[in-house]
Formats: sequence, C-alpha cells, structure tokens
Amino acid sequence: MTRLQLPYGRKKLELLIPDQQLAGILVSRTEQYKAAKSERELVDLALANPIASRRLCELVKGKEKVVVVSSDHTRPVPSALTMPLILQEIRMGNPQAAITILVATGFHRASTAEELRDKYGAGIVANEEIVIHDCREQSSLLKIGTLPSGGELIINKLAMEADLLIAEGFIEPHFFAGFSGGRKSILTGIVSAKTVLANHCAEFIAHNRARTGILQGNPIHEDMIDAAAKAELAFILNVVLDAEKKVINAFAGDRDKAHERGCQFVSTLAGVERKPADIVITTNGGYPLDQNIYQAVKGMTAAESTCKQGGVIIIAAECSDGHGGEAFYQTFKQAATVQEVMDDILARGRNDTLPDQWESQILARILLKFEVIMVTAAPRRMVEDMHMKWAANMDEALELAEEIVGKGATITVVPDGVSVIVK
Repeated sequence: MTRLQLPYGRKKLELLIPDQQLAGILVSRTEQYKAAKSERELVDLALANPIASRRLCELVKGKEKVVVVSSDHTRPVPSALTMPLILQEIRMGNPQAAITILVATGFHRASTAEELRDKYGAGIVANEEIVIHDCREQSSLLKIGTLPSGGELIINKLAMEADLLIAEGFIEPHFFAGFSGGRKSILTGIVSAKTVLANHCAEFIAHNRARTGILQGNPIHEDMIDAAAKAELAFILNVVLDAEKKVINAFAGDRDKAHERGCQFVSTLAGVERKPADIVITTNGGYPLDQNIYQAVKGMTAAESTCKQGGVIIIAAECSDGHGGEAFYQTFKQAATVQEVMDDILARGRNDTLPDQWESQILARILLKFEVIMVTAAPRRMVEDMHMKWAANMDEALELAEEIVGKGATITVVPDGVSVIVK
C-alpha cells in the first residue's frame, strides 16, 4: 500500500493506494530541488544581478512615479518577502519616488483587507499606497493600442502614468498561457475586461499550442508579450516555488529575457512523462490556488493529459470560495448537457467572448472525455449543477470511481496538478 499526502486548502489529505493498482506518481522535481541559499538570499541575488537589465535601483533614478504590479490573493507569490525587497531597492536608488502597489486582480474579485494583510504583512498595508485593479471600472482604464489578435489593449491608467512600471510574480506551468509570470502581470493582470475577453476567445483556447508549458506559437502568449511591450513594463522580479510555497529560485530583470530564463528553469523541473491510467487523482496545489472550482480546472488539465479516454479524474480542492465565478457556474447549471456548453462556446466569434467562458470551455473539454469527481468543501448541489460528481472524502471518491471503471482499476496520482507539465 502506498501512502500519499495531498495538499488541500491549508492542510493535507491522506491517500492510500494499493501497490498493484498504482500506475505512477507524477511529481515535479521542484519538490526535491534544494536551493543552495535561503529564500531572501535568492531574491537578493536576483535583484543584485538582473538579467539583460540595469539594477532596479539604477532604473529608478530620476523617476517620480513608480508602479509595482503585484499578483492578487489567488496567487501564492510570497509578497511579504519580495515586496519589502523591491521597495528597498527602489528607495535605495530614489528615496523621493512616489510608489504605488497595483494589485493585479485580472478578472478576479477584489482582494479583501484581510487578504491584503495576509499577503503583504500589516506594515506594508498600513504604510504603502495600494490600489486594487478593477477590470470593469472604465474611468480607471485607458486604450493604448491593438493586440496582434486584433483585440483592443485597454489598461489601468496608473500603469501608463508611471515613469517606471515594474512587476512581481511567480512562474509555474499555466494551462493555456504556457507559463505564468512575466508578461502575464500586464495581460491579464491590469487590463480591461474587454481585453481579457479578446485574449481568452474560444479560438485561442482551442488552439493546440495554447497548452501547459508551451510558449512558441501560443497565440495567447503572443498577445501577452505585445501587451507588456506596449505598457513599457521595464523590470520584473519572478520567483519559483516548491510544493511548500517556498522560494527555490528567483529571476529579475528584462521582462522577456528574465521570464524566459525562469520558464526554462521551471520546465527542467516540472516536466514529467505521462502514466496512462483508468483513474487519475490530482489537486490544485492547496491554498491559495484551490479556493474555488474555477481555479481547480487548472489541476484537472494535468490529469487530463494522463487519464485514459473514458476514465475518471478525482480532484481534491477545498473551494472555500465556492464556484469562483457566477457566469462560469451558470453556464453549466443552465445547460442540459456538457456538449451543449461546448457547442455554444465554439459558435462565438473572437469579439463575442463572454466572461469566464475560457474556464467553461476547458472544463467542458475535460468533461466530454472523462467523469470528474470533486473532493471538496463546496456544496454538493453546486458541484452536481456543474455536471461533476461530489465526494466527501478520498475513500468515497475512489469507491465511486471504481463503480464507474471497475474494481482494481489502474491509478495515477498527480499530487500537485498545477506544478507539472505532463508530456
């Protein structure tokens, strides 16, 4: 019997798998990677030795308005560590600079005061200027151009009014942008809803290059690169995290070259060979990435890559925040079948994208091939409304899965579905 611990919210779930059924365990090598330096030393080293760029303390000289784009509460960026070091670097070069932290909510809800304190620490929240981006607040947005896709690039005015625009974030595999981090702080982080919708259209989501770990030829990534260039993103600090959300590497400097270097590092650790099985068990990496069903779709895509056609995906995701998107939820609740959801989405043109349809499109793609069972704190009715099955715990989920595919079915486990690139 193989015993595993799966991340779930802020705790772990225990999983027991009979050895004769276990086809494989797909784990990113970030879990074994041991950094030679402490988290702070890694970030300090990256800031002191930027890639293809002058140091931030030099770039900031003579700049009056500095805007730091920062990931929101749904991302595990250790801002309580990174933000003070960024602010220190800025003030070392220009003590008089007016600094604004712009929280990149993208299409998400606003962070609460408690979430901000949890992310940055009480000191930064009390003493720094923090503005939360709102993609629907027209008065705070400005059109600055057109993306390669033809969509309008409409961005937060604060970013365009800045004399220096920088961003912090983290790099991990992303299920349709290839990787998170870098240019993604701009698009989708601080652009308008209209811009997000154009970039996340059905045509692009269905593209065979819009997949985990792929940048070259990925139309979603190409739009993001263009947006970051037009916004004049001057400097980034991106970290790489292990399964415990600890920094194991950091990359700073040029928005493209530093990000590319970070993606190469992640790719060497995250790539795993698929182990086809009847049942694939995965998670969304625990808190904060498993706060809702919307985010949990990411973890499902890792399982999708190694589950046999007609098999079962079990995903453990706490979902303390429920479904995570009303339009996302209603799309499935109001549909008689999953095929109806997919047909409706694929019939929409690039300029007719609806809020959250990309998440619906990917979930529908998965549900058309597999049964999905959620082990979650989200209400049973909510999960079932979305054409999935609900289980109170892992034992119940496995029993239900074997009722579908048969006793003694093969099982692959992906303990953290958002940390791997399944090849």
